[in-house]
Parts: sequence; structure tokens; C-alpha cells
Amino acid sequence: MLPLDQTESPSLSAHDLCFGYDSRDVIHEVSAAFRAGTVTAVAGPNGSGKSTFVELLAGVRSPRRGSVARHGRLALVVQRPSTPEALPVTVHDVAAIGTWGRRIRWADRQNAIARAIDRVGMAGLERRTFGELSGGQRQRALLAQGIVQRAEILLLDEPAAGLDATSRQRTREILAEEADRGATIVCVTHDEESIAAADHVLRFEDGRIVG
Repeated sequence: MLPLDQTESPSLSAHDLCFGYDSRDVIHEVSAAFRAGTVTAVAGPNGSGKSTFVELLAGVRSPRRGSVARHGRLALVVQRPSTPEALPVTVHDVAAIGTWGRRIRWADRQNAIARAIDRVGMAGLERRTFGELSGGQRQRALLAQGIVQRAEILLLDEPAAGLDATSRQRTREILAEEADRGATIVCVTHDEESIAAADHVLRFEDGRIVG
């Protein structure tokens, strides 16, 4: 995270964000800026506003006041999407969604999907339906969907949820690799090792940045 008066232009910034449900604000005048090539962990207790903040950064929600500036393509990796168990969507299909809208050759698209699935440790499970996967496997499939986009900004909400220690470590490595290629990474997490490995930590409490 950078102070807003930093001379180097951030790729993603929020200025005086406020957001609420009905008459109650849950995000209070939050400002932050993020630069390319870094991983920022968004930490804090449950209900502190972390996920709402990332949704505001992504444009999924609109602030009551304040603004968000984004420079570059953005990808959002959500946690536990509401997908019907009977929907015949495979791991390959989930990852392939990340290539929608990109003008690339069919062969290049398939190679990119295969590489993303392999990076998250799901090779061999491409034809497994989403409903057949464990919670951790679903998170890894969604991570593949995020990284296959090669977006300039990658936002993630608890990507390590439900993962074992080895998979959590691999997720940290993937985020570092994405930052190394120049992406801006912002990740909501409760995982202490992920927080310790991040370049910057943004701590939330009661809808405000603290510390």
C-alpha cells in the first residue's frame, strides 16, 4: 500500500470510500493506493469490511461516497460462489471463463487454460465437475480462472480458504509469481503465513484501516 501523495502513480487506488447497507455504513472513509509488482494482504477480523472493500475496488459494489481508480484490466477471484451443485461445469470450464473476451487463437487459449490448471495443482481433474470438488479444490479452480486472465490487477477474497498447508504455500508462490510479472495483487486473507509473506498489509477493524 502507498500513501496517496506518492509520486509514482498507483495502478489501483481508493479515495475516501464509504459504503453501507440501508442507513448503516460498514466502510468509513477508506483511502489506499496499490502499485504494480506488489502483493498486499487485507487482514482483520470477520465482519471488519475486508471483502466489501475488495468488492468496491473491483467495481462489484458502488460506494456511497468516494471513488476508485483502476489502470489496467482487473480480475476478481471470489470465495465460494453460489453455483448449483447439479450444474455440469467442469474445472476446465471454470478456468476457461477467465479467457472470455480475450482475442487469442483457440490453441493459445487451450494452452493458457492447461497451464493455469497445472499451476494450481489441478492437472488430471480437468473434467471433474465443480459439484464433485472439495471446497479447497473449488478455490484452486477459481484461482486458475483468475490467473489465466493475466490481468494487470488481481483481487482475491480468501483464496486459501479450505486449502491444506501445501496448497496454501503454492497459492502464496503463485501470487508472488503474478506480482513478479508486474501485476498488482490485493488479497483478503486470514492466513498468517500469507500475511507475513505479503509486501504490504492493510488491516481493517470496524470498516476502517488501523495500524
